[in-house]
Amino acid sequence: MANKEILEKIKKLSNQEKRNISYEYLEKIINHLGVDEIIELSNIIGYHVFTRLCMGSLKHKFILLQDGAAAIIVNEKGQVLLQSRSDNDKWGLPGGCQELGERFEDTIIREVKEETNLDITEDNLELIGVVSGASRRNEYPNGDVVFNNTVLYCVKKYSGTLKWDEESKSMKFFDLDNLPLNQNDADLIAIYKKH
Repeated sequence: MANKEILEKIKKLSNQEKRNISYEYLEKIINHLGVDEIIELSNIIGYHVFTRLCMGSLKHKFILLQDGAAAIIVNEKGQVLLQSRSDNDKWGLPGGCQELGERFEDTIIREVKEETNLDITEDNLELIGVVSGASRRNEYPNGDVVFNNTVLYCVKKYSGTLKWDEESKSMKFFDLDNLPLNQNDADLIAIYKKH
């Protein structure tokens, strides 16, 4: 099978199927790919998942640094949008990991579209700050532990109809003085409040 066909086949897999690719299969594929094709494969699977798959049996033991972006999406009432995450039952901000070669502005535009179906443009992004350190430690149900370096944006102008993918159970706008207790991104929201 040609490299292009292999990449197209993997692209058609569900997110769960991509996470379940075996180390042996990945090793066999990667040995026949060039650098640009490996970058493409990483972006198809998702860089953090791809990195874990490359670690074989150590994949859940290795602590990763993840670069990404999050958005404080504010409606006309001044409320912020939170998503009830399906992986940890906590409320968090829309956002996610940066792909290889991707600018942070493109990361948040892509992630907001994927997670909320809302359209935002680079002109609508207000940079709040870069957040890193111990408050950005996340542990996932599968045993993965990561430290996120997060570029935080505020978005007050957007279009589209709110709907969500399998990463979320629900989405809702909240008043800043009435946020849910079980938050995933309390540190980011606190920074926004100070801003």
